[in-house]
Amino acid sequence: MTAAVKRNKRDVLKMESGFFEKVYKFVKSIPEGKVTTYGCVARAVGAPKCSRQVGWALHVNPEQGVIPCHRVIFADGRLSYGFAFGGIEAQKAMLEAEGVEVSAENKVDLKKYGWGGE
Repeated sequence: MTAAVKRNKRDVLKMESGFFEKVYKFVKSIPEGKVTTYGCVARAVGAPKCSRQVGWALHVNPEQGVIPCHRVIFADGRLSYGFAFGGIEAQKAMLEAEGVEVSAENKVDLKKYGWGGE
């Protein structure tokens, strides 16, 4: 069995044991006016190599408007071009409505607005 196959099996097991629910619980705790990254969410739920799976969990968010997935962005501060609920412009508008400054390049200053779960 290759390392990639072992990793994928491990990732599936994490998802089956409540991974999505852990992601949703953590994302609900992100304060208004703050953002975090897919990687930070993955680390916070005990799956540091599963940032893509975090993205998938948020893409199928069962509680739009309750789980603030618009507060999760890429590690370099870019907004998610695949934002599931209206595209990048909707994500930008939602963040700006919370007081988060988004640049013309659709980036957020993580030093100013980043939140790591503290």
